Amino acid sequence: MTRVREVPVHDSTRVRDVRVAAEAAARHAGLDEDRTAAAALVATELATNLLKHAGGGRILIDSVDAYLGPAKASPGPVVQIVAIDHGPGITDLPAALGDGFSTASSLGAGLGTCRRVADAFDLHSSPGRGTVALARIHGAAKNRAERHERRADAPVRAGGINIPLAGADVSGDAWACVRAADRVTLLLADGLGHGPGAAHASDAAVEQLHRCAHLSPPELLAQLHTALRDTRGAAVAVAQLDLAAGSLSFSGIGNVGARLRSGDSWKPLLSHPGIVGAHRPARMPHHRVPWTDDSLLVLHSDGLPSRWTPPPAVPLGALDPAVTAAAIVRDASSSARPVRDDTAVAVLSSTPPDPRP
Repeated sequence: MTRVREVPVHDSTRVRDVRVAAEAAARHAGLDEDRTAAAALVATELATNLLKHAGGGRILIDSVDAYLGPAKASPGPVVQIVAIDHGPGITDLPAALGDGFSTASSLGAGLGTCRRVADAFDLHSSPGRGTVALARIHGAAKNRAERHERRADAPVRAGGINIPLAGADVSGDAWACVRAADRVTLLLADGLGHGPGAAHASDAAVEQLHRCAHLSPPELLAQLHTALRDTRGAAVAVAQLDLAAGSLSFSGIGNVGARLRSGDSWKPLLSHPGIVGAHRPARMPHHRVPWTDDSLLVLHSDGLPSRWTPPPAVPLGALDPAVTAAAIVRDASSSARPVRDDTAVAVLSSTPPDPRP
């Protein structure tokens, strides 16, 4: 079941809560003692950083399947830790990522420690709008050269975040990305309602994706309709990238939003009304559009306002997709305007060129 731990961090007592949540997520993901300690350390540093530099924020801790491309085996479940704030932002990111940096009369080793300990780390900050920090902890420590090789091997990257409504224990939303030969399929499911019943429906959609990733989006939705009949049903969007043809196919049923960026323009990809598992349309929707090196796809459940706008001055394609997803949620909500439903955002983007010589 989609278990997401969301911890608001607005005073020092919540730092311990973040550490405990990270340890629980790591144990649930099957991490060994050393990597569990690493997850706890990173979560603690990110929570402390929220208090010192942003006046508070929230930590999301989730277990995700890392999408690493075809040539390398998956490392298994990965603990993903995301810190989101609406603070003043960081004006000098390179300095902030160096051990010993501080703007708050502290040791200041937080972000540098997180980058060194985590198996993946990314950060984006917009002055006056806030900061998103992301860390992933794998089940076994990997040297940096191997981690970089895994990332560079993937022609596209996928990532996302999932936020349960009102701090619930489970989210009714789920997303996943699976590759079969030259097809990369990104799915986002929004189970009807909230709580365990909604999570059961969306998780069933993800399980079926893993069994049927070779199918086209309309064919997959047909299989999902059968697989979800014994659940309360879900809204589901399926996007499939054909790497050889350079094209993206999309089919959706229900109120899952989808937008594709090509160049400087954004195009909505429309779903058909209905409920997967309950009310299947007579004709399965299907769209095919070009995919280029600068394309970026965003799928989201209806917890995100339908009229969200892309974060300004954010180099979306250069960021880890989960950071892009978190920045979208950050700019579409605030402490005064929280998300209004379970909220999942999943992003697919081309892997940027290797900056190393």
